[in-house]
Amino acid sequence: MAREERDVGGEVDTIGFAEARSALAWWLESGVDVAVQEEARDWLAAPPPKAPRTAKAEPSPPPNLIAPSHETLSELQQWLASSTQLPLASATARRILPQGPQDAAVMLLVDAPALEDFGAGQPIGGDSWVLATRMLAAIGIDTEQAYVASLACFHVPGKRMSPQEREACADIARKHISLAKPKRLLLLGDGPAQALLGKPLVQARGHVHKIEAVRAVATFHPRQLIKRPLDKSLAWRDLLLLMEDES
Repeated sequence: MAREERDVGGEVDTIGFAEARSALAWWLESGVDVAVQEEARDWLAAPPPKAPRTAKAEPSPPPNLIAPSHETLSELQQWLASSTQLPLASATARRILPQGPQDAAVMLLVDAPALEDFGAGQPIGGDSWVLATRMLAAIGIDTEQAYVASLACFHVPGKRMSPQEREACADIARKHISLAKPKRLLLLGDGPAQALLGKPLVQARGHVHKIEAVRAVATFHPRQLIKRPLDKSLAWRDLLLLMEDES
């Protein structure tokens, strides 16, 4: 290390470039990041405690998974297509959605879909849909003029609705009817009759009902008519009753 004289008096030690760089590195490692600090720093004090980690906020559920907005038919259909809170919903249940136009000439409402319906991808499928098409044609309605829905959107083999599930399905069906706004309503099978009229099919059929201000008649599901062809004459009477003038 060299030593030099200053004209102001005294001796001053000088260091080389390598020594200066080494000293600077040591100060940086020690935490010295400024040449002059306004306030004194206690270099031996313990570091401040770290702020505790806050729990991550739970992500909000996607829209329409808990309850529909109940404003339009399309919003209700979106809810039926996405909700995990619907009656009979489960990880293994297969979903079948309603089909048809709003303001349809007639709305067909069936119970929970069966396997043949799932294969067709609609609430009524297979031979039952072929017969339903003929029934509609007999009263002058094309299938494109029909809105078809089910009490429950799910096909669950071996599953029967509990009274609570049927009541929940009935509430959804009433809202469904009010938003779909069909001219007439045909309840097909015992399930819809029980849910919306509080009566078994044998008591509900043969009479005109009003559901959400829509003229409604209950009759046999086409599946039952295939099994019991003799009931077709009774179903024909129900169809005529549905189409009678309301005057």
